[in-house]
Amino acid sequence: MATLLLIDDQESLRMLLKAALEGAGYRVVTAENGRQGLQLFDQMSVDAIVVDLFMPEMDGLEFISRIRKTNLDIKMIAMSGEVGYLGFAKQLGADDTISKPFSLEDLLTMVSSQLDCAKSRQPVP
Repeated sequence: MATLLLIDDQESLRMLLKAALEGAGYRVVTAENGRQGLQLFDQMSVDAIVVDLFMPEMDGLEFISRIRKTNLDIKMIAMSGEVGYLGFAKQLGADDTISKPFSLEDLLTMVSSQLDCAKSRQPVP
């Protein structure tokens, strides 16, 4: 079972996305800002990250930049209602982006695709 780190400051959306991702068979750990997300990332192993771009304390752009300084392999999906910033997220290292509002089906497809891509790069035991 893949473990996802979901970072969003909006509690209702965070809980909705967590429920949908868990319903699809993922283990989901949540954080309400980038600072908490970094702490969790340092404490545990995750397979992919879904991160909002605009949050207090540390935004998603800074979070993505910090993660990419030390980890080139982790899959990251950036989400935002401000479509213009999604391109910046890609430049900083996000593997994919999704514009709010989005369907849960679209997010689940994107997460699955990113995890499949990560698996295909790993050597077969």
